[in-house]
Amino acid sequence: MTFLTDFWLTHFPILSILLPALTSISLILLGNPGSGSLAQDWRQPVRHAISWTSAALGLVLAILMLNFASSGQIKIYQLSEWTAPFGIVLVVDRLAAMMVLLTYSLALPILWYASAEWDTRGRYFHTMLHFLLMGICGAFLTGDLFNLFVFFEILLMASYVLLLHSQSKARFALGVHYVILNLLASALFLIGLGLIYGNVGSLNMADVARLLPTLDSDSHQMALTGAMLLFVVFGIKAAMLPVGFWLPKVYAVAATPIAAIFALMTKVGIYAILRVHGTVFADSSSLKLFSACLLPIGIATTLYGVIGAIGTERLRRFIGFMVLSSIGTILIALALATTQAWAAALYYLIHSTLIAACFYLLAEWVIVQRGDEFKDHFKLAPAIKQNRLVSVLFFIMALMMAGLPPFSGFIGKVMLLQSTHTHTWQIAIILMILLVSILSILAFVRVGFILFWRAEPPEDNPQSTAFATYQALPDQPTARLDMTIYLLLAGLLVYAVCAEPVYRYTYATAQQLQQPQHYQDILLKKDATQSVISVQPFDPEYLPVLRDAKTDPDQYQDYIPYLLSDKTLAGKNIAPAQTQQEGDAKPMYSPDQHAKILPMEDTP
Repeated sequence: MTFLTDFWLTHFPILSILLPALTSISLILLGNPGSGSLAQDWRQPVRHAISWTSAALGLVLAILMLNFASSGQIKIYQLSEWTAPFGIVLVVDRLAAMMVLLTYSLALPILWYASAEWDTRGRYFHTMLHFLLMGICGAFLTGDLFNLFVFFEILLMASYVLLLHSQSKARFALGVHYVILNLLASALFLIGLGLIYGNVGSLNMADVARLLPTLDSDSHQMALTGAMLLFVVFGIKAAMLPVGFWLPKVYAVAATPIAAIFALMTKVGIYAILRVHGTVFADSSSLKLFSACLLPIGIATTLYGVIGAIGTERLRRFIGFMVLSSIGTILIALALATTQAWAAALYYLIHSTLIAACFYLLAEWVIVQRGDEFKDHFKLAPAIKQNRLVSVLFFIMALMMAGLPPFSGFIGKVMLLQSTHTHTWQIAIILMILLVSILSILAFVRVGFILFWRAEPPEDNPQSTAFATYQALPDQPTARLDMTIYLLLAGLLVYAVCAEPVYRYTYATAQQLQQPQHYQDILLKKDATQSVISVQPFDPEYLPVLRDAKTDPDQYQDYIPYLLSDKTLAGKNIAPAQTQQEGDAKPMYSPDQHAKILPMEDTP
C-alpha cells in the first residue's frame, strides 16, 4: 500500500494523459472492422469494457487530483527528470484539476450513451474519443507553451475524425472548412511561439512570466505581438468573434455524442486565454491590453450569439448560437481581470458546458420523434409522441441556459454582475448581461412555441398516408438518451445546490492564478547565488561553431547539478557502461573530449 501511495503521489499528474493514450493504443491493437459489421463484431463488448473502464478510472483519478489541488498545493511533474525551463513539466493546480474533472465528468456519460448505438456508425470511435481526451487533459496540465501546441494538435486531429463519424455530405463539407481553419490557426500558433521564444528566450509559462517584465521595449513589443497571435488562435478555438462564425454550422452537423463532447472543446480555448493571457502575460501593460481587447469582444460575442439564435431556423444551430452567447459571457468575466470575476467565469464555464451537452442530446430526441420530414426545423409539425415529457425537459433546460432562478446559470450571472462593482463599464456590462438574458428568454419562447405548444394534433385517420408515417415514428428516444439527459440534469441541479462550496473553490483558484511569483518559486530552480537558472533571449551576435581545441571549462557546467534530479546525478538512472572486449570493432567516430561550441569570433 505504501508503494502504491508513493507511486500515486509521484506520478499522478501524467496518469490523466497516459491513461487515454494507452487506451487508444489498446483499442487500435484490438482492431476495428468496417462500420457495417461493428454491431456483430465479437470484439465490441471487449471494446466497450476497455473504453468504459478507462473513462471511469480517469474520473476517479480526476477526483483524487481535485482533492489534492483543493488544499492549494501545486504539483510539478518533470518528464525525464529535467527541470523547467529546460525540460517538459506538467503542472497540477486548482484550475488544471477542475478542468480535468469537468472533462471526465462529461466524457463518461456521453461515452456510455454513444456505446448503445452511435459507436457502430463509424470506425475507431472509442479510439479517437480517448485520443481527444488525451489532448484535452494534456492541454490543461502542461506548463509549457510549445507542449500546449502539441496537445492542441492531438485533440484537433482526433476531432477531425470524430466530426466525420457517421458519414454524411454535410459533415464532410463542413469538416473540410473546420480542418482548414484549424490548420491556419496552427500556423499562427507556431509563428506566435517563434516570436515569443526569439525575444523572451523561453517557452515555459512560469519562466516567460518572470522574464517578460525584464525585456527592453522592442523585445517586449515583439513578444506581445506573439502573444496577440496566440490570442487569435485561442479565440478561434473558443469561437469568439470575429473568428467564431464556424461553430453553429459545424456543431449542427456533428453526430449527437460528438456535438455533446465538443461543448467542452471551446472551453479549452477559454482555458488557454485565461492561463496564457491572464497569468503568463500578466505584467501591467500586457494585462491592460488583454482586458481592453477582450471586453468588447466578449460583449459582441454574447450579443451576436443570442441574436443569431433568434434568427436561426434549426434547433441544433440554435443551440450553437446559444453556446456562442455563453462564451461571450465568460469572456466578459475574464476581461474584468479581478479575482471575483474570474471565480464567476469558472463557475459559469462548468454550467455552460454541461447544459450545452444536454441540449444537443435533447435535440436528438426531438429529431428522432419528428422524423426525416421535419427533423429539427422550426416548422409546424404533428406533436411528437412524448411531447409533454420533452417539452418539460426543454422548459427546464431553457431556464438553465437563459440564466433564470433558481438554477446554476442564474447564480453564475449574479456572481458576474457582483464582480463589476469596481469597473468603469459597470452599468454597460450589467445592461448587456440583462439584455442578453431577456433576448435568450424570447429565443427559447419562440423555439418552444413552434416545437411544442403550436404542434398540430397527429393524424388520426388510419386511411391516410400521414397516419402511417406518424405511427412508424419511434415511441421512445434512442437507447440511453433519456437516462443520459436525466443524469446530466441531475448533476446541474446538484451543482446549483452546491454553489457556495464550488464558488469558494473557484475563488481560491482565481487567487492562485493571480500569484505568478508562487508558480515561479515552485517551478524554477536557483543556483548557489539564488539566481534563477533560466535561458536568455537570442543574441544575434552569437554565432556558434565547433572548434577542436583546449578551451576553458563550460560556463554552464556548474548548473548541471541543479537541472538534474539527485537520482540521475548519482547515476542511479543510468545503465552500467559496457566494457569493450578485446577484438571488438572500434567505433567509427570518437569525439574529441575537448570539443566545444564557441563563438565564431573566437575561432582562428
